Amino acid sequence: MSAEEAKKQEQREELPRKKIDVRSALAMIPPASQLLGKEKKQRERRVRLRFHDEIKEGIAKVSPDLLKEIGEGAYIEVVVAHRHKFRYRVEKDENVPPNEVWVNGSKLPEYGVSDNTIVTVRTIKA
Repeated sequence: MSAEEAKKQEQREELPRKKIDVRSALAMIPPASQLLGKEKKQRERRVRLRFHDEIKEGIAKVSPDLLKEIGEGAYIEVVVAHRHKFRYRVEKDENVPPNEVWVNGSKLPEYGVSDNTIVTVRTIKA
């Protein structure tokens, strides 16, 4: 060991060691909820897809409560079992329950989709 290293070692040993208060150190760390800011709003939801023949093709009737939950948008995307995606123009309807989406189901059986199927719904802004 050189003389310079020996002096540094002696200086380290002479300094009194202070205990660190863990509680005060942890108090400086903000909680996780503050780091994220606002809570993340749910942008999709699992609902039942119901067929109604009186609805025009390409239009989905959706409850206003469901739209508030997943976000307002001109269109919704309906995803069936991660395989098929369908896009519908949104029409608000108070008569639709919040856990259902009503569409015209005349062409959906071709894709293996039946009435009362559980699907994932999300909004599309454009």
